Amino acid sequence: MERVLVIACGALAHDLVRIRDASGWEHMDFQCLPAELHNRPERITQAVREKIREARAQYREIFVAYSDCGTGGELDRMLAEEDIERLPGAHCYEMFAGSRIFGELQEAELGTFYLTDFLARHFERVMVRGLGLDRHPELKDVYFGNYRKLVLLAQLDDPDIEKRARDAAEYLGLAFERVMTGDSGLGSALRVRVAMAGQSA
Repeated sequence: MERVLVIACGALAHDLVRIRDASGWEHMDFQCLPAELHNRPERITQAVREKIREARAQYREIFVAYSDCGTGGELDRMLAEEDIERLPGAHCYEMFAGSRIFGELQEAELGTFYLTDFLARHFERVMVRGLGLDRHPELKDVYFGNYRKLVLLAQLDDPDIEKRARDAAEYLGLAFERVMTGDSGLGSALRVRVAMAGQSA
């Protein structure tokens, strides 16, 4: 089968490898961009474009494991020019939870801050140090003052990850909720990509 390159957000790396290995997709390779781009969405489009152009000579099939991720449509415009597809949805939270469940969560509380397993596990590095809250704690209210609840969208049933997410909610002064999502949304998107690669092989 034609080899497929998935250019991915580093925050999805462990989930992507877990799904690939469980599915036996040995023809799928990953190149991950730094998860810290989560805090700088204006840099995502150019970083993804550079990876695509670097990989063109080695891969006929390329897929981007980003949602829009705060790029305001810039990522989609670039991917249309490059004739590359991406994950569905506005961001990975919607992709993991599914549109219906995510819509219900948003309707229940618009002021919701979401964590995935990765972001819960690396909250200190990506969010606290990444946003400079360790150096300027007064910024916590600037960034998070309008939130009321933290929701962990859990891919794994892992007590350590849940504890880290609860600690993050306490640090931010937010109510906590856990919603078990698993990998179904991400897995479905990859299955579509694998099927398309098989048809073009």
